[in-house]
Parts: sequence; structure tokens; C-alpha cells
Amino acid sequence: MPSKREALTVTVIMALFLLLTSIFIGLRSEHLLMAVLYLVLFFAGLPTRKLAVALLPFAIFGISYDWMRICPNYEVNPIDVAGLYNLEKSLFGVMDNGLLVTPCEYFAAHNWPIADVFAGIFYLCWVPVPILFGLCLYFKKERKTYLRFALVFLFVNLIGFAGYYIHPAAPPWYAINYGFEPILNTPGNVAGLGRFDAFFGVTIFDSIYGRNANVFAAVPSLHAAYMVVALVYAIIGKCRWYVVTLFSIIMVGIWGTAIYSCHHYIIDVLLGISCALIGWLVFEYILMRIPAFKRFFERYYTYIK
Repeated sequence: MPSKREALTVTVIMALFLLLTSIFIGLRSEHLLMAVLYLVLFFAGLPTRKLAVALLPFAIFGISYDWMRICPNYEVNPIDVAGLYNLEKSLFGVMDNGLLVTPCEYFAAHNWPIADVFAGIFYLCWVPVPILFGLCLYFKKERKTYLRFALVFLFVNLIGFAGYYIHPAAPPWYAINYGFEPILNTPGNVAGLGRFDAFFGVTIFDSIYGRNANVFAAVPSLHAAYMVVALVYAIIGKCRWYVVTLFSIIMVGIWGTAIYSCHHYIIDVLLGISCALIGWLVFEYILMRIPAFKRFFERYYTYIK
């Protein structure tokens, strides 16, 4: 069983999480499910408690994203709609029927069922594959690599979230559907991924994007970032060649889908890739060389190994 101090700490933090979420956002079923699951893992025994502590970076990532609802980024800085659109067109514009359009506008007008199917499959890998990869590292006892991966994953997200507040930006589908004037509280939009739902007669992406915390968070594209982090640590962890190959295919597929589905401009994708690489480099070559941070890492590792 956990010590009294550990039990009290976790109980108080969970109570505060539920209370603050209830006050500022409103409790949903997934909040309660996450809280119950985490408490069960923590109190069930030592092996599950180690797993619960190891999963903290992913839990903090989810909570941080959800809590951005408390203070939307468009209340901090102006929303960029036209500037990003015009820059994309000037850098990557393509001709379509004699008109210069963005690649997203081109794919909104020209799309193919087989591409829609693969686009949906790739985008469904966005978060699940990195998390499953992390769990695989954890259960294979490669826990130091797991912890580095999990912390970099969280760090890259925090960098991306900061980018959302520094430069709120509309996704391509917004410019296509609404023009260049920002409309606050615009609901999430499934955009080109709706064609996947329609092809299979499901509402997978419609349900996902219906819960979007903020549509004006296109820069950088964290969709483009996650598999970069997973691929880097698959290489560092000396995973088998077919794992590295699969991750590479999924990564490039997600990049292409982000543009094909009108969820991100090419600029967003490039910035997302940069965000992932910067986060990894800063973590490994700066943070891990700071004595205090390295001591924190080693204590964390010692607890979960």
C-alpha cells in the first residue's frame, strides 16, 4: 500500500482537479472516468502504482489541453486568419483552373475516396500510437527510455500550447468556410475528415472535433509533432527496423493528412516538426545537463523502474 503521505497527496490533488474542473469547465463523464481509473491504479498495488506515476506526463498533457478552455488563446492575442492564409499561398500556392490557391483549397475541391480512407486511418494514429509505444517501452522494462520519451512528449506539447497563445491562428477550413474575420466560439469542424466518416457511415471524427478545446490553435501543428517524437525514441531505443519503418510511414501520412483534410497549412506542419525537434534537443542537451533537473529525472526513474 502507498504511504499515508502518498495517499493523502494523491487524494488531495485528485479532489482539487475535480473541483477546479467542475468550477471552471464543467465535469464531464471522461473526467470522472479518468479520476476513478487513476485512483484504482494508484491504490491497487505497487506495480499499478508505478504505472500510475509513470503515466503522469500523459495525464498532465490531457489536463493542460482541456484546461485551455478556461482562458482561450484569442483572449490573449489577436487571431491570425488572413496573414497565415496569404503566407501559405505565397510560399506553397498551386494553380487550379487558372487561380492561385492554397494546397488545402486544392484538396477541398479535389479529393479521392481511397485517399480519404487512408487519411482517416493515419489521423486515428495521432495520439494512440505514441501512447501505445510508450506503454510498450514501459512493459518491456525499458523505463529510462520510456521516461525520456514521456517527458519529451509532454514538453513538446507545452511548447506547442505556448505557441497557441503567442500566435492564435485559424486552420484552413476556417478560412474556407468563414472567410477572414474571426468569429469567437466557432465550433470545431471535422473538415475533410468528414469524408472518412461518410465513407464508413460512422461519426468518429465528428465526435472528436466536436469536443475541440479551441479551433484557433493551428500553429504549430501538434498532429505533425507527435510521431516525430515517437520515431526519435524508437531510433534511440534501437527498435526493430519494421517499427521504425512503420512509424516513418505513419508520421509522413499524418503530415499529408493534416494538409489534405484542411486541418493545417504546410506552414503549420513545418512548425510542428520544428517544435518536436526543438523540444527533444532542449530536453536532452540542455535540461538533462542541469543538475537539479537530472536529479528529478533520476528520482522519477528510480520510483517507476
